[in-house]
Amino acid sequence: MIDAVPPRSCLSVPGTDDRKIRKAWDSAADEVVLDLEDAVRVARKDEARGMLAALPRRAAGQVAVRVNAPRTAWCHLDVIASAGLDGLPASIVLPKVESAGDLEFLDRLLDGVETAAGRDRPIGVQALIETAKGLANLREIVTASPRLRTLVLGYADLGASLGRTADSWSYAQDAVLIAARSAGLAAIDGPWLGVADDEAFRRAVLRARELGFDGKWVIHPRQLGTVNGVFTPSTDEVAEARAVLDALHGSEAGAVEREGKMIDEAVAVAARRVLARAEGMQR
Repeated sequence: MIDAVPPRSCLSVPGTDDRKIRKAWDSAADEVVLDLEDAVRVARKDEARGMLAALPRRAAGQVAVRVNAPRTAWCHLDVIASAGLDGLPASIVLPKVESAGDLEFLDRLLDGVETAAGRDRPIGVQALIETAKGLANLREIVTASPRLRTLVLGYADLGASLGRTADSWSYAQDAVLIAARSAGLAAIDGPWLGVADDEAFRRAVLRARELGFDGKWVIHPRQLGTVNGVFTPSTDEVAEARAVLDALHGSEAGAVEREGKMIDEAVAVAARRVLARAEGMQR
């Protein structure tokens, strides 16, 4: 379940690139995701894992580690190394989640590692949905672990899994969003595969917010300003949300008319989400 305001922006960086990691640490990303999977060649997997121990704390924002996928030779090693760090990471991103069993495996492994490390705060889990099996099994995935906080939609691997080349993802986006909301989880849209902050990228970010996603992954720091801006409620949106709640609070009826429109509890839910996001940005 969501226990904090979800990140607007999640900046993914290769786990072996010290320059990019240091730049990401000082960036405006709400969350930095250290990628030990696709961004690291097989020959450097051990090196990437070893670099975790030298990571400093971030002054602001969360840190997550994207480990290698279940059933690979590195997944359990990545989890052990990550969970044994002092205060890092806040969560593990598990790629290619295809069943409840994948999360149950990670849950049990984290139980043991945290006990051995003496961690008093459980590490959260983010499930990366990027295969046809993952999409098909969303109902069981979202209830598989009490650690699960977030579903992330991954486009590149999902496209390969489906054999899809067209840029048509409405079904996958809706499936991930509905599954997340049904279980009280955050929903994060996957990265735009270009590195420019151009019109096409901005349209994709705006579309993700309009669909209901909480934030978006990015692969270059230059894209952070757009993502943070789009997923931050505007002054007008905050004012409208407060006005909606004030109007309902002052009425004994379940629905009231305001400026020619009927508002009820469904509208109030959206208003509370806007205010929670705005207040979270101020902390």
